[in-house]
Amino acid sequence: MIGNALLLAIREIRRNLMRSMLTMLGIVIGVAAVVTMVTLGNGATRSISDQVASLGSNLLLVRPGQRMGPGGSAGAPMFDVADADAIRQQVSGLNAVAPETRKSVTVVVAARNWSTSVAGSTTDYFAAAGWTLAGGRIFSESEQRAGRAVCVVGQTLRRELYGGGDPVGETLRVGRFSCEVIGVLATKGQSAFGSDQDDIVVMPLRAVQRRLTGSRDIRSILVSASDVSLVTPVKNQVEALLRERRHIGPAEDDNFNVLDTRQIADTLSSTTRVMTTLLGAVAAVSLVVGGIGIMNIMLVSVTERTREIGIRLAIGALEREVLLQFLIEAVVLSSLGGMLGLLLAAGASVALAAAMRLPYLFDPGINLLSFAIAAAIGVVFGYIPARRAARLNPIDALRHE
Repeated sequence: MIGNALLLAIREIRRNLMRSMLTMLGIVIGVAAVVTMVTLGNGATRSISDQVASLGSNLLLVRPGQRMGPGGSAGAPMFDVADADAIRQQVSGLNAVAPETRKSVTVVVAARNWSTSVAGSTTDYFAAAGWTLAGGRIFSESEQRAGRAVCVVGQTLRRELYGGGDPVGETLRVGRFSCEVIGVLATKGQSAFGSDQDDIVVMPLRAVQRRLTGSRDIRSILVSASDVSLVTPVKNQVEALLRERRHIGPAEDDNFNVLDTRQIADTLSSTTRVMTTLLGAVAAVSLVVGGIGIMNIMLVSVTERTREIGIRLAIGALEREVLLQFLIEAVVLSSLGGMLGLLLAAGASVALAAAMRLPYLFDPGINLLSFAIAAAIGVVFGYIPARRAARLNPIDALRHE
C-alpha cells in the first residue's frame, strides 16, 4: 500500500512539476540556510581556536591594569625586568618567561617603507610565543645583553619590504637607526583579535628600550608553562607573587591581569557558537514558511482532485488509504526539497568558507537533522490537507465540478 501511494505521489509531482518545484523552494532555502550557517559557524569556531593556539603553547599573558583593552593600564604601575626575573626564579613548572615591550614605528628598506610593530624581548620570547624560524637565527644571549641592533622579521615585512626574497644579512632602518636582519619568522597568520601576527619585528629588549621607547617599562610578560596541566597552578603562583611584589593588600583588587590563552579561546569559541545557534534559528524560520507553502499547495491539490478522491472512496478505498496517499505526497515534496537544500548548502558552504578564509568542516549531524526536520515538516503541514481529503463524503465529492 505504501509503495503504491509513493508511486502515485511521484506521478502527481511530475504532473505539476513547476508547481512542485516552487512549493519545495521554501524547504530548499530553509535547509540550505540552516546547514550553511552552522557549517560556517563551526569553521569560524575552529579558526578562532587555531588562532588563539598560535599565540603560544600553554601561555599566560601578564599585563598591568585591571582590565584589557585601551586605557586598561591607566594608573597601574608598569612591570620591569626584575618582575620577569622573579617569576622565572620563584615560580615552578615553567617553560619560558619573556618580558616584552612594543612600539609602533616606520621601517624603511631602500625606497620602501612600512608601519609595523617592533617587539623588544629576550631569547625566551620565541619559545613562549610559539614562534619558529623560516630562515636565519634568533639573537644570542650576548647580543641580548649588549642590546645589539639585530632583528628578526615576520613574513609580512619580508613580503612588503623585500618582495618575498631572503632578507637575512640585509639592513633594516627602524625609526632613526639601522639594524641587521638575522632571521625570518615562520607564518602565523591573523590572530583571533583580527591583527596580523606576521607584521612584526623582534629585537633584543635592551635595544628597543634604549633606541625606541627610552624607558625601562615592560608592557607585558609572557609566561609559558611546561605542561598544560600546570597552567592553572602556574597562574596562581604568578598572581600571588605579583601581588606580593606590587604590595597589594588582602582587601585590594589586582592592578594587573593574568590571562590564560585557553580561556580566551573558550570564551571566543563560546560566543561564536551562540551566534551560530542564533543565526541557525533565524534561518530555520524559512523552513516553517516552506511548510506553510506545502500545506497551501496540498489543500489546492485536494480541491482539484475532489472527484478522483470521490471515485476512490466510492469503489472501496479506505479513509486511511486516502490520508496516507496525500500525506506521502507532502513528505516526498519536503524530502526532495531537503535533499536539494543539502546539495545547495554543500556548494554554498565550500564557496563561502574559501571566500572568508575559514576551514570547511562537514558536520553530518546537522545535515541529517536538517533533512529529518524537512521530512517532519511534510508530515506536520501535510496532515491537515490529507485528513480533509480522507474525510470527504464520496457522494458530494462525485458531484464536485
